[in-house]
Amino acid sequence: MILSQDNRTRLAAAYDKYVDMLFRLALSHTASREDAEDAVQDVFTKYISTSPRFRDDEHERAWLVRVTVNRCHDLVKHGKIRMHDSLEDITDLPSEEDSASGILKAVGELPEKYKTTIVLHYLEGFSVEEVSGMLGITLSAVKMRLSRGRELLKKTMTDEEENDV
Repeated sequence: MILSQDNRTRLAAAYDKYVDMLFRLALSHTASREDAEDAVQDVFTKYISTSPRFRDDEHERAWLVRVTVNRCHDLVKHGKIRMHDSLEDITDLPSEEDSASGILKAVGELPEKYKTTIVLHYLEGFSVEEVSGMLGITLSAVKMRLSRGRELLKKTMTDEEENDV
């Protein structure tokens, strides 16, 4: 497929603007760097092949987020997530004091609807209104998912602390 100069410019701008956010979102769903990279590559391949037209930047961002979540969901559903450890992961020794990685692991184990909402709001810094627009759900649904997700995280983290004692 040969892209026009305009499409190449549009793709490059979207890639530069959103790739980091989409990668972190995909990583939270796949728990694998390689799978997250594959998912983001698939998203931008779809972006190129469909050449969607957007009303504004928010519409474009919402489309990219939705396609990323859907792609990650497909990877998980069809068992295409890599079930092996990379050499980098094997050589890294876990750190007891790294509680952030424990929280991120707990977020990664949440059901998809809570995980996506929490990642977009707390980790990516989007407002409740922005998350609502990206996911195509009501404000009250976003707030409920955030609340329930926090409760699940709290329970998970409390259970892990009790098991460590």
